[in-house]
Amino acid sequence: MTGKRILLIVGGGITGALMAYQLCSEGYKTVLIDKRDISLGSTSASTSLLQYELDEPLYSLIGKVGEEAAVDTYLEGVIVIKKLGKLIKMLNADCGFEHKRSVYFAHSEQDAEWLNEEFLQRKRTGLAVKWLSKTQLAKQFGVEGEGAILSNTGAATDVFQLVRCLVEHSIKNYGLRVYDHTELLTVHNLPNHCEAELTGGFRVKTRKIVYATGYESQAMLRDKVVDLISTFAFISEPLKIPKPFRHMLFWDTEDPYLYMRATDDNRILVGGEDEQFKNPNRRDRLIDKKQELLLQKALKKFPGLNLIPDYAWAGTFGVTKDALPYIGEHPDYPNSYFVLAFGGNGITFSVMGMQLISDALAGRPNKFLHYFRFKR
Repeated sequence: MTGKRILLIVGGGITGALMAYQLCSEGYKTVLIDKRDISLGSTSASTSLLQYELDEPLYSLIGKVGEEAAVDTYLEGVIVIKKLGKLIKMLNADCGFEHKRSVYFAHSEQDAEWLNEEFLQRKRTGLAVKWLSKTQLAKQFGVEGEGAILSNTGAATDVFQLVRCLVEHSIKNYGLRVYDHTELLTVHNLPNHCEAELTGGFRVKTRKIVYATGYESQAMLRDKVVDLISTFAFISEPLKIPKPFRHMLFWDTEDPYLYMRATDDNRILVGGEDEQFKNPNRRDRLIDKKQELLLQKALKKFPGLNLIPDYAWAGTFGVTKDALPYIGEHPDYPNSYFVLAFGGNGITFSVMGMQLISDALAGRPNKFLHYFRFKR
């Protein structure tokens, strides 16, 4: 398989699916591979919250990466959530996408102090936010907290189904070629292209390789770029969703944090209780214990909510030193790009990656390629 406009995408999760759609739609002959089934890596464990917020608050992110990069990234988060909504509507994708508002509430009076500072910074930046007092938080949403930021922009979806829709659309309309249970073995770099050897004896002569391999990419890199975190979640049995809860995302400042949302089949998803990743077996042995901790926290912070856990699971994701992703070229990998959408809002970073890699291939400047560069 050869050609100047052939691109190889490694990784069939949400990042790879979005990249495949973007590049196919621009006329590139695109091959997507995954060593597992499509969407059965980290994507299958995603709780599919879409937020413009990063794991790092805006006011402290400014201190880490500078005001321009921090503010631009937060504002872009709002744009890409709307962009994804439009894309899903255009695809007519049955993936439960819904725009929601977000309540970020303080666990303690001390947390309320810095959260109010965060609110003021977001307001100065032009984000659509409102401060809720402890009384307002309880009255409007039934939440036990010390104050909160109410944001107009957020969303939720079924990311597993979204991957399927993106891949099927790209196959049908743009000729995307997909090979699951296919692993990249070796890459031979030549001046203007590379030759990739795959399992099964396949060879692909490609202009560029796009690595959408998430935290597993760390094994390829000499420099440490990510810390691995175990996260836990459960979904409740169906229930009558309280009206204020239905169109909201809730998350708090406690460490480890808690987040909750309603699903479109009348359940409540509860997640959090993150801790450092050790190994998959240890992580999975903790699921029952973490489910009980999440349940007790949820019932304490939402008095009167009647939750019966139905199914619990665990996943692994990566966090970076500054909460920003790594997207773009790496000096050790010629003819290649990485789209490593690390963090709790990795889906929005993946949407950003669509345009960033498109611009990089076309030689167009994009400030986010600088913000999200390796060796920063």
